[in-house]
Amino acid sequence: MSQYFDDATTGETLWNPATKVAQLFYRMTEALVPVAGRSSGVVNLRIDEYAVDPDGFASFVDELVSQYLSSNHAIFKAMLAGYLPPAVVVVERSGRMVPALTTPIERSNEAISCSVDAFGPAAERIDLAERAEAAARSMPRA
Repeated sequence: MSQYFDDATTGETLWNPATKVAQLFYRMTEALVPVAGRSSGVVNLRIDEYAVDPDGFASFVDELVSQYLSSNHAIFKAMLAGYLPPAVVVVERSGRMVPALTTPIERSNEAISCSVDAFGPAAERIDLAERAEAAARSMPRA
């Protein structure tokens, strides 16, 4: 069994993962709404389908990537690290971009660590892009 993440504007399937993977991704998306401070743009249609507002989801993912890259907190980053690669792929498949992957990033004063400094946005930007590229190869559309 599988479920569909479809572009709400075009109907194009952006991702067709196994049911358990789809449900986990959706639940993680919903859990990250307060972190991003904005709607995710993903709606559970409850018929094995999720409608993705491509602009809303791109904005949501961009904010999470920005927070990820600007933080020096290793645990915060680790918690986002599994979610972001497939999220970036979905954004890119919708024809949108994640500006935080190409714009300068300043160190955040939120989600900071005073004991271990894990701030390295240039290297992490490259790493995230490479992990998204690898994830794309494991993300069927149909």
